[in-house]
Amino acid sequence: MAKAATAQPQSMARGVAAGVLRATSARTVTTYSAQSQRTARAVMAHTSTSRHTPRTLQWLSQSWSRRLYSTQYQQPQFSRGDNKATAIYATAWIIMILGFSYAAVPLYRAFCQAWRATGYGGTVNKHDNDKKKVEDMVPVEDRQITVRFNADTSATMPWSFKPQQKAVTVVPGETALAFFTASNPTDEAITGISTYNVVPFEAGQYFNKIQCFCFEEQRLNPNEEVDMPVFFYIDPEFAEDPNLMRINDITLSYTFFKSTSTVSPIVPPEQRQLQQEQASTA
Repeated sequence: MAKAATAQPQSMARGVAAGVLRATSARTVTTYSAQSQRTARAVMAHTSTSRHTPRTLQWLSQSWSRRLYSTQYQQPQFSRGDNKATAIYATAWIIMILGFSYAAVPLYRAFCQAWRATGYGGTVNKHDNDKKKVEDMVPVEDRQITVRFNADTSATMPWSFKPQQKAVTVVPGETALAFFTASNPTDEAITGISTYNVVPFEAGQYFNKIQCFCFEEQRLNPNEEVDMPVFFYIDPEFAEDPNLMRINDITLSYTFFKSTSTVSPIVPPEQRQLQQEQASTA
């Protein structure tokens, strides 16, 4: 009788452990197998040293099963306030991005114009009236530099914009002329404005433009195409900069953006010459 009484709690303990193990679903057996085994061993150790009635063992089995199930399947709860705050943050972020996109062109133009005297951050120097320096420059013949040209348009600009030449080879102290072509394939007049940059950035302080179309609004009539010149030179001091000793390739990039300003339309050279002849004979 004593052996039977002792075997009954042990049998019930094994039943409790089996119930705890069955509490895990087939999908989470691998994840929670270690936890289930520890729980089962704890139940068996507890029941083997204590005397419990079958009703107590049944309650213990259900209690451990509910505890394990709630631990495995408890999902995080999000309040309605959290969802509202997330929506507000997302909306504010979108509005901020749109604001920056509209302000990018005027801000970049103001920044570049403020720093163009030093060529900071890849912006080039512009010398419209520095004719004496150009005339007195001595070319550095033993240092050839390849200047590559890149043309882009913003997502809202329907123009076709491209360089007429992929690259030119120059030496420091030598002037060079390049052309870009812009065309308006739409049925409406569009005004554009361009920004520019030089890569590598360190070369920007030595890249000087004598004539260019940057930061000047250009208006193209429907289906009109124009050539835009860039007259530039690289300062002879470029060859003396130790940070640029291994730099022999420079990229000049232009990007055209759509402008909302209203300016007078561009008059083609042929039409301008005809108007001058008519004015002189009048």
